[in-house]
Amino acid sequence: MNNPLISTLVRLRGNPRACVYTEPLWGLSMNLCLPYASVYMIALGLRDVEIGFIASVYMFTQVIFAFLGGPITDKLGRRSTTVIFDFIAWSLPCLIWMGARNFWFFLIAALFNGTMKVTTNSWDCLLVEDAEKSEITRIYSLVVSCGHLSALFAPISSILVSRFTLVPAVRILYINAFVVMTTKLILLYIFSRETRTGMVRMQETREESIFSLLRGYKGIIRLMVRSKGTLFAIIISALVSIAGMINTTFWQIIVNQKIGVPDTLLPFFPMLRSILAMVFFFTIIPHLTRVHLRNPLLLGFASYLIGQTILIFTPPVGGLGYVSLCISLIFDGFGVAMLAMLAESLVALHVDAAERARVLALLQMTVMFVSAPFGWIGGLLSGLSRNLPFVMNILILSAGILVTLLYYRGRKAE
Repeated sequence: MNNPLISTLVRLRGNPRACVYTEPLWGLSMNLCLPYASVYMIALGLRDVEIGFIASVYMFTQVIFAFLGGPITDKLGRRSTTVIFDFIAWSLPCLIWMGARNFWFFLIAALFNGTMKVTTNSWDCLLVEDAEKSEITRIYSLVVSCGHLSALFAPISSILVSRFTLVPAVRILYINAFVVMTTKLILLYIFSRETRTGMVRMQETREESIFSLLRGYKGIIRLMVRSKGTLFAIIISALVSIAGMINTTFWQIIVNQKIGVPDTLLPFFPMLRSILAMVFFFTIIPHLTRVHLRNPLLLGFASYLIGQTILIFTPPVGGLGYVSLCISLIFDGFGVAMLAMLAESLVALHVDAAERARVLALLQMTVMFVSAPFGWIGGLLSGLSRNLPFVMNILILSAGILVTLLYYRGRKAE
């Protein structure tokens, strides 16, 4: 087969195959709810600053569980950790979101949802530890593109909202998310096996407590600090995480409240972005990332920045408004697709294989700790002007370009 991603998809075996093949179920569950998540909160009476505060609590909870994620993953194994914490982090919050009545429901759900950093660690280990290193970038491309498959089902959300109005429709979507996510974690457990590294770590940590394993982080920190590649991966992951959180949290608000897109049309724009991302993944991106990562990183940050800039200057809905919004999503779609895959790939390529779980845990904890305040800051800015969170995003993406140029200056491209 000529297309490298399709060839990789067909060749997948074992845990990479189980992880990638079940990943579309994520898109058929949570991604159907995301276009309405923020406006659902507003419809239930939450203010912008409360939405931003919940986003920050969610990030701070991730900091704690990212720290615990490495020892938990080593003690329980990659496979068991994934199924247990997927249920705690996604299935249970879906039920809380479905029955939400006020701010406190969303706050409690955010606390549960933050435990997802444990399963992010264990799932990443399950995905790549038995994979060929040369295939990692393409595997992550497949993972991200699978998440975008929900784009094909976005009209379902729109039909539900037009039929039942916003709040009842979103409650139905969260029930669907509970069922589909629970099915996903069961299928992944059935068709996966513990990794070779996972079995070694389970044996090595069998007699140790979680707390004694946490003390071992001191050596892991030294290992990370000595690796310029790991530090670079942390910075890029943090910048991409902050930009993604701001865009995910406040995009629906600016589009709905400022630009004036009606509720029933909201899912179609993320659908367009997802379709574009999948097209980019299977056409342009595999060729751009074949040689080295410097130029793809710069291109991803620049494209994302242009998309955010166009969004700020998009006029209220009408012919020109919709055209401008679509152009913004074209640049967003390419930038988000490129950076999501590259941020994950940089981490996987630079992490020490023998200590992957604990290094990933510390890396994710650092990223979440740095990112956490920006949800609250974004909420304050959005209360002043719907444009301001995206002005902040432009500055963050500009920082990504600068960091990439500095890292690769005088260095051979990877």
